[in-house]
Amino acid sequence: MRPYTSFTHLRCHVQARLQKAVCLCAEERDICKQLIAKQETRQPLVQQRRNLSIHEYRSAQLLAQYGIGVPKGDVAHNAREAEAVAKTIEGDDMVIKAQVLAGGRGKGHFDNGFKGGVRIVYSPREAGILAEQMIGHKLITKQTGERGRICNSVYIVERKFARREFYLAVLMDRQSQAPVIVASSQGGMDIETVAKENPDAIITTKVNIHEGVTDQMAEGVARELGFSEQCIGQAKDTIQKLYKIFMEKDATQIEINPLSETSDHQVLCMDAKLNFDDNADFRQEEIFSWRDTSQEDADEVKAAKAGLNFIKLDGDIGCLVNGAGLAMATMDIIKLNGGQPANFLDVGGGATPEAIKLAFELITSDPKVTAIFVNIFGGIVRCDAIAKGLIQVVEQMNLRTPVIARLQGTNMEQAHKLINESGLKIFSIDDLATAAEKSVQFSKVVKMARDIDVGVEFTLGI
Repeated sequence: MRPYTSFTHLRCHVQARLQKAVCLCAEERDICKQLIAKQETRQPLVQQRRNLSIHEYRSAQLLAQYGIGVPKGDVAHNAREAEAVAKTIEGDDMVIKAQVLAGGRGKGHFDNGFKGGVRIVYSPREAGILAEQMIGHKLITKQTGERGRICNSVYIVERKFARREFYLAVLMDRQSQAPVIVASSQGGMDIETVAKENPDAIITTKVNIHEGVTDQMAEGVARELGFSEQCIGQAKDTIQKLYKIFMEKDATQIEINPLSETSDHQVLCMDAKLNFDDNADFRQEEIFSWRDTSQEDADEVKAAKAGLNFIKLDGDIGCLVNGAGLAMATMDIIKLNGGQPANFLDVGGGATPEAIKLAFELITSDPKVTAIFVNIFGGIVRCDAIAKGLIQVVEQMNLRTPVIARLQGTNMEQAHKLINESGLKIFSIDDLATAAEKSVQFSKVVKMARDIDVGVEFTLGI
């Protein structure tokens, strides 16, 4: 799936397609032109970024492979392992961290009532006790929402005392299409808050991708952050190695918060958040073997395994479309008619009965869905074959949610006839604007009916 990060990005893509007349029928070109004309009133597209995130302990292992300083520690998957790991750490001053892919762990709480996903421990026995309270339970933070995320492991590390704490990230700047180093002397806290309250504290350094992070650039960032003279060399080396990871491992973001100068003048990455480009999975087999699907939406994982591009959204009109561009246009025209899409779902070129069935299962698993809009361009797959699969799925699932089907392309007349003669509540509409309008209308009727707890039957006369 191609990521559209803004309406401007989508507009440029559509304009290019219009100029080349790529896979757009006349009606769809008209719709796209309407979308472009309405840019000034259009809300930004909701886009979930699909980048692999890995757990903190995995990030620390990767940093250590590159010779970057991290606190000594290891991962544990149960209380007994936690106690064993704690025994390997010198001294009795340690930190235990729940391994959940979410921010705000320290202020979070578990579904068993236990508070804090990051705790200080003073003995191996205490590490085992706290691990038992965390592992196997869901941690709820500001980022996870009330659903929380399951904690399957804990990371136990030595506790280091920082003289200074900084923030440092290497990421891609969309405007310049080049890497940048974003840093701040105010580390150990939410960088969004720093940017809002004290934007002058944020240092942004653009990197020439052909030159990389030079000694002069890295030392300049280290000095501007405020490292002591004893640590400038270590800090420079750390910054350059972080950039090396960013480039060699196809990272989209490397965030260190805090990057600390300890009381014994060590430069250590106390916490790390690393994201990687999903399109690079064939190059980064080891990195992608670390993927923890228990931290991801189960439906999206299921869809990905079946080759479907599926992203949940907050609306109530399910969308089943083939082609990412048409899917984006479908969601847009739903919004233009006052509705809200419940998902992005691109079944690709292989809109087979099996793919349609899985797509319907994913869509209908969301209780908010009150109507389903099927918008398929039959090129690789004939429309009549798609109609047969659609009819079969609706019969098998005994689906009562209204389905609006717009099938255009090869054998669309036969498809229209098959749907109309099926006797099912599938409404075949050729016009895209009309189909979107009816989807929104049906959705509103179903919501009203649910609110007063009555059944509703639909007939369509157009």
